[in-house]
Amino acid sequence: MNEPCDIAVIGLAVMGQNLALNFESRGYRVAVHNRTLETMDRFVAERTEGKQIVPCRTLEELVHALARPRKVMLMVKAGPPVDAYIEKLMPLLEPGDILIDGGNTYFADTERRTKAVEEQGLLYVGTGVSGGEEGALKGPSLMPGGSPAAWPEIRPLFEAIAARCGSDQTPCCDWLGPRGAGHYVKMVHNGIEYGDMQLICESYHLMKEGLGLSNAELYDVFAEWNRGVLQSYLIEITRDIFSVPDALTGEGELVDKILDTAGAKGTGKWMSQHALDLGVPSTLVTTAVFARSLSAMKDARVRASRILEGPDPKSAQSAWTRLGASRSEQIQAIADALYASKICSYAQGFVQLRVASDEFDWELDLGKCASLWRGGCIIRAQFLEPIMQAFADDRQLENLLLASYFRDAVLQRQDAWRRVVSVAAEVGIPVPAFSAALAYYDSLRRERLPANLLQAQRDYFGAHTYRRIDREGVFHTDWLHERRTPPEA
Repeated sequence: MNEPCDIAVIGLAVMGQNLALNFESRGYRVAVHNRTLETMDRFVAERTEGKQIVPCRTLEELVHALARPRKVMLMVKAGPPVDAYIEKLMPLLEPGDILIDGGNTYFADTERRTKAVEEQGLLYVGTGVSGGEEGALKGPSLMPGGSPAAWPEIRPLFEAIAARCGSDQTPCCDWLGPRGAGHYVKMVHNGIEYGDMQLICESYHLMKEGLGLSNAELYDVFAEWNRGVLQSYLIEITRDIFSVPDALTGEGELVDKILDTAGAKGTGKWMSQHALDLGVPSTLVTTAVFARSLSAMKDARVRASRILEGPDPKSAQSAWTRLGASRSEQIQAIADALYASKICSYAQGFVQLRVASDEFDWELDLGKCASLWRGGCIIRAQFLEPIMQAFADDRQLENLLLASYFRDAVLQRQDAWRRVVSVAAEVGIPVPAFSAALAYYDSLRRERLPANLLQAQRDYFGAHTYRRIDREGVFHTDWLHERRTPPEA
């Protein structure tokens, strides 16, 4: 009789293939299946020679190949395909067996599925998997949540394949909480990723269109940034992009030939939408989502560019000198604005995690969330170490901006940040994420905002009532009766 497999992977697109190979490389025997058998056959023929990977042509064969408790990991498209596989697998499995969804699934679906699967005596895990194709093969960041009893069973496998970081090579994987906790943390990770990418693109736009830097000079700038506080995977790959030639034409760099329309898969939008549901001002991800939407309106922008007028960034040299007398000083001001804005973006993400955790009773450890993102994932960065420390110092920290490290970091960069946003507006280069971050910071630091007038307006036209600053209770005013009558025209 053949030796039983330790885990099964269903869904053999590149992510599923690479995860299966990752498990196998750590000494595990892996059963695999794909809805389209030709895809599985090609994978087996091209990538599994001499490996402990067992192709299964039916789900019955796959379940029979697994050691108990059976562990089946779905790497299929989020949505109805996940439900379809769960429905097919549940009659084949036994109490205590574990279904794992490793796709980019909306957390509410994982909440629902966990409950339904547990009612059948099975265990369910929804796990974020970040790091792209390379991370899946060499070590991703894993963010599991779901049925707590599943964690002791899958922990050795997950820790074995996860990325490792720190001097003690800690796995970038840990249990986050019940039901949809893992997929929610992955959603916020992706939303922060949207913000990071938009902020980097705005920095690029300022330096390319405003300061006139060549791609070679931009490569040097990002290489330097990657040696300091901005060090991150996204800064690193941005550096590399400026060095790639256009192989198709043999002229210039490829980045300049790419159409300026950005795609999206929806996770950033999910975070933004749920921030609205929670009443949390996650303005950076929302701005980043809308920036992608506006980029996709290419034809409309081309038409508008021939009609709408504004300043020429290259002709407004006097404005750029306000960032610094030398080119290096101007670039440093943009770096400072990027770092300060990044702090605000992460601060918003962790506020949303805290509020969602309270809402759904997940008891998320925010420091642990930051630790899982230090390696393997797309937003891995030096920046995450002080975030971990901030939550280690104060587990109830209300906002990262209130931690001394980040408060001081913003204070040191605030003047440059304001100058960059001001100059960008003056010369006509859009920096929506920089501006949203600054507006968030200024709103958060103000004891009093103009919402008193807004609430008065709501009470005037809709009798929505208001509270007072000088006494308890809820009040309503007949504003029309009390108003001063305007003078006759």
